[in-house]
Amino acid sequence: MTHSGSGKCGRSLARIVVYITVLFFFCWGPVRAQVTQVDQLKYPPLGELIIPEPERIVLENGLVVLLMEDHELPLVTASAMIRTGSRWEPREKIGLAELTGAVLRSGGTQKRSGDALDEFLEAKAAAIETGIGDSSGTASMSSLTDDFQEVFRVFGEVLRYPAFDAAKLAIAKNQVMAGIARQNDDPDSIVSREFKKLVYGPESPYTWVPTYATMSQITREDVVNWHHTYFHPNRIILGISGDFQKPQVLSLIREVFGHWPKGPEMRDALVPIRTQPVPGIFYIEKNDMTQAKIAMGHLGIRRDDPDYYSLVIVNQILSGSFGARLFSNIRSKQGLAYDVHGGVGLDWDHPGMAILSMSTKTETTGKGIDALIAEARNMVANPPTDDEVQKAKTSILNSFVFSVDSPSKVLGKYLTYEYYGYPSTWLQEFRPGIEHVTTAQVRAAAERHLRPQAFSILVVGSRGGTRPALTRFEHVQELDIRIPEPPGGA
Repeated sequence: MTHSGSGKCGRSLARIVVYITVLFFFCWGPVRAQVTQVDQLKYPPLGELIIPEPERIVLENGLVVLLMEDHELPLVTASAMIRTGSRWEPREKIGLAELTGAVLRSGGTQKRSGDALDEFLEAKAAAIETGIGDSSGTASMSSLTDDFQEVFRVFGEVLRYPAFDAAKLAIAKNQVMAGIARQNDDPDSIVSREFKKLVYGPESPYTWVPTYATMSQITREDVVNWHHTYFHPNRIILGISGDFQKPQVLSLIREVFGHWPKGPEMRDALVPIRTQPVPGIFYIEKNDMTQAKIAMGHLGIRRDDPDYYSLVIVNQILSGSFGARLFSNIRSKQGLAYDVHGGVGLDWDHPGMAILSMSTKTETTGKGIDALIAEARNMVANPPTDDEVQKAKTSILNSFVFSVDSPSKVLGKYLTYEYYGYPSTWLQEFRPGIEHVTTAQVRAAAERHLRPQAFSILVVGSRGGTRPALTRFEHVQELDIRIPEPPGGA
């Protein structure tokens, strides 16, 4: 027995030696061919990316439906975009849209209370959410395939027949009021809110925030009227993705929404935006900070601007990676900031904001301001090189696949294109749009859309630590962000 075992061990050892020898010869070539410098890496061209397209159907009442089947999991999701938004609020009732969006769901429907709706969804492991932002309203639902029909009917109730329960409205109001009381606690929130005012102008609804006074003016009747004004099938785009069959889901959509009368044709009011920059230094005192927050910039562009693709590359070069200019020069080389970002904002139906921002120690506030301005100027004085542009393109194109790696992500993009009136080919045009941009176009776009001489510069920090760094500027305008007291001292 011992002799036999030794023989087996010997044969096994021999096989292992042969295997290692063969493996060595097969692998030696690739090992010798490995590069020693990162610049020697060669990447094969990207393969063709097949992006599925949803099927588009328009009901007789104007409801636009986008369908995309995905049978990988027994789940179905529905998303709706509603043509509404806080940018159309009356100034004396800022917060009305936000309240409507919240209580649309929490306030229940005419058939079931908000609490009953919570219990129904919890039992089904389903979800229904609603909200209204500055330029659109949203509603979404998700459920298991077996529960989809039942949950979708409730989803239709939420959109069509909300109850706007008075008690739930009061709770939502209190939550907004609590937010008003805390609105100056977070420095980043202060910068975001006040910088918008510098760029868009205080008269633009994009900069308005609720106050105690505006919230006190909002009644349940206002909420009901807001829903009555904006929630109509011809102002809604509905997208459904997941595990469903088209004939059955279309029949369900017609059952739930098909008899909803078409609303009146209405032209939404234009929203004012300050078009001329207001260059200068602006300061906000916040004495509980150990760092300074700095933001600077001006108006950006819309995504349908001819420079769109060029600016996507500009933004990647500026702060799209840890090797980008802002990170490399301000964070790594100068050690002025851990958190630094920048780029030209690209919005859908109004210009975004071109903004460079950072956090830095209070004693390096002045150096931080100078460093951000220098990087904006360097995009022209030391324009992007061919190598920078090529690396930026490669990074953008390689990461693009992760934005379309599921049917629900793709459908979300098509909903946005439909809502803002962009062509349905917009997604397919992105890769070639990036690939065809030249270095000269990138440089020209950077020069057109990053203008340091037009920067509004906002600094938030403690007076003792930050304010001395601003004394070298001839004019510094201090902004008052005190929260007005509630009407009547309530």
